[in-house]
Amino acid sequence: MPVSRPIPANAVHICVDMQRMFMPPGPWAVEWFPQTLPMIIRLTQKRPERTIFTRFIPAMRPGDGQGQWRSYYEHWADMTLQNAGADIIELAPELKSFVPPARQFDKPVYSPWFDGTLGRTLATEGADTIIVSGGEADMCVLATLLGAIDFGFRTILAEDAICSTSDEAYDAIVRLFTKRYSHHVEVAPVDEILDFWV
Repeated sequence: MPVSRPIPANAVHICVDMQRMFMPPGPWAVEWFPQTLPMIIRLTQKRPERTIFTRFIPAMRPGDGQGQWRSYYEHWADMTLQNAGADIIELAPELKSFVPPARQFDKPVYSPWFDGTLGRTLATEGADTIIVSGGEADMCVLATLLGAIDFGFRTILAEDAICSTSDEAYDAIVRLFTKRYSHHVEVAPVDEILDFWV
């Protein structure tokens, strides 16, 4: 459903994994990253102090990780911190300047809710509304949205501020949350979100 009521001032904008490792070119490049970045900047500029940038932190070395993550980092050995260098985890330069007052939240898996820290932080701050942007639409953005739903947050997906590696993946995610999760998630463009965010 589209945004139909004001977004409170204490809403939190969670920008998912807009990091150097996902900027083209590179093994994990997200094709739409450059086109999405200006829209994310507009959202962040509205309330930088209410923005949390999540960062995906790869394993230190090939073969690290629990269960299937071990074979994942054997396959993606070049993207471990040991081989790629720690600078790959940094935010895109255009976003890094917002920190502080924006915050960073590091995670070793797709979901930022995994260890409970983010949920407890937002509960402590009294936030009840989350705006989600970033990448990748069908991986870490998806995990972020599903966790927000589970925690009962009012959840708003910025449809023109998420990126993917393919049109098909992007279209599938927008369709999923517009139709299947329409009671839980409001899907709207950045212009509309900014108009409703008081």
